[in-house]
Amino acid sequence: MLDENAVKSAVDGHWERALPVLEDYIRIPAKSPAFDPDWEANGHLGAAVELIRLWLDNNAPTDATVTVNEIEGRTPVVVVDIPALAETERTDTVLLYGHLDKQPEMEGWRDGLGPWTPVIEGARLYGRGGGDDGYSAFAITSALEAVIAGGGRYQRCVAVIEACEESGSTDLPVHLKQLAETMPDSFSDVSLVVCLDSGAPDYDALWITTSLRGLLSARLRVDVLERGQHSGLAGGIAPSSMRIMRQLLDRIEDSASGRIHLESFNVDIPSDRIDDAHAVAAAGVDPRRDVPFADDTRSDSPDAAEAILDSCWRPSMSTVSANGLPSLSDGGNVQRPYTTLGLSFRLPPTCDPEAAIAELKQVVEADPPNGATITLEVSEWAPGWNAAPAAPWLQAALDESSKAVFGRESGALGLGGSIPFMAMLGDQYPDAQFVITGVLGPESNAHGPNEFLDLPTARKVSACVAMILDAHAGQ
Repeated sequence: MLDENAVKSAVDGHWERALPVLEDYIRIPAKSPAFDPDWEANGHLGAAVELIRLWLDNNAPTDATVTVNEIEGRTPVVVVDIPALAETERTDTVLLYGHLDKQPEMEGWRDGLGPWTPVIEGARLYGRGGGDDGYSAFAITSALEAVIAGGGRYQRCVAVIEACEESGSTDLPVHLKQLAETMPDSFSDVSLVVCLDSGAPDYDALWITTSLRGLLSARLRVDVLERGQHSGLAGGIAPSSMRIMRQLLDRIEDSASGRIHLESFNVDIPSDRIDDAHAVAAAGVDPRRDVPFADDTRSDSPDAAEAILDSCWRPSMSTVSANGLPSLSDGGNVQRPYTTLGLSFRLPPTCDPEAAIAELKQVVEADPPNGATITLEVSEWAPGWNAAPAAPWLQAALDESSKAVFGRESGALGLGGSIPFMAMLGDQYPDAQFVITGVLGPESNAHGPNEFLDLPTARKVSACVAMILDAHAGQ
């Protein structure tokens, strides 16, 4: 029987040792390769890998093996192989996941804070990457130590800490393929996946992510002139590239409601996910409260349940960048030759992204308004993911660990963002159970200014993971 008090005490002690190292990690500008193309020469990702490797080497169970898997031209992956702490004939493995690469700086940090400056205020550790997802390596070692301290057990575990998640995890599949060949005992029979890179609507329970939206990023360009012309000469004769762009966007999206017109982007929402949304909303969760609306701006979602479904199960389009538009101080009275918009689509968990790309391309390129030149370039895409129902033993472990640590049963909710490799793992390990959780709650602002890690939640999630590992070993 796992001693829950010993688990909590071990987790607290472990995190006291971990906190200064986590602060050192925040100081490293280890931006993901998409934001630092010269990452290898600059050395920041390498420094973060070495910091995490050293921590794992010194704090993982004594029989663990810590290695850095390196492939030329790819970001490295830190791998920890931990033999079972149980007398068992089972050969299955628990795969534990985190990442150490970070988003770029972003403007808007308040005075006294910055992306590479760790600052503790109350229970919050500010700085880029603490909650997304540097804490994960420390949570993993904390959970393993707590199982040992509590007299529990775990099956063989393998922890993977990648360095490319914020760039779409493009390197991870290559690493996992190689690791499956070089470490077949650790990667061939995964029965439980624990991912520590998700979020929660509050800090009062262990929250499990049940679905993730997919991602489609594209650049849409409209060319109408070979070069810019005086607006008094060309205006009224040549069509504005922005007007043509508006017509194309109207083909994609209802400008009044934000609904996406394209059939392949929309899916039938499973009835159990609709039930989940209404149950969570009835319990007081409303994602609209976490959006920093300006002044009197209001949501398109009519109520909390619909807001959950809108953010987790319906497609959306955001215009995230633009070219061809001078700044207000530099723009003259010129009919511009072209407009390019960067479009970011979030796709429902069960949407086929390749079908979505094909329809998007057909819709915007067919019958160009005024014969304008229309160019669509897809720069990135990833499928979403929808979890299978939790096995009875796992649901019991989630609820019992959450009650023991947070004082409330666990919660389950979809996530509007993406964890690109989850669909790949779901396909690779179709019989595995998944625990997708994390520490990113209200105001934590991952990817934005003033990002923070809620330290009590990091400890509590670590303790819950320890109890789940013990339950998995005992089922």
